[in-house]
Amino acid sequence: MTKAEIVEKIATDADISKAAAGAALNSLVDSITKALKKKDGKVTLVGFGTFSKVRRKARKGRNPQTGETIKIKASNTVRFKPGKALKDAL
Repeated sequence: MTKAEIVEKIATDADISKAAAGAALNSLVDSITKALKKKDGKVTLVGFGTFSKVRRKARKGRNPQTGETIKIKASNTVRFKPGKALKDAL
């Protein structure tokens, strides 16, 4: 499902314009992004799941073309843990 399809679905379900639905979706995404940028970033949507920021350690990897060992820097990434309602729906 694409962002445009989500906006269309929100607009029809909530009986609002596509512009308003797009603004609402953009606001949600921006809010989640800002919350995850904080030190202990975590966003919980009850029934849907939890987004959390996780620090990945530096590690060694391998270039698949040459087989050469390379260093991969430490980085932040996002993990998603689905909630019970989402798990049960699948």
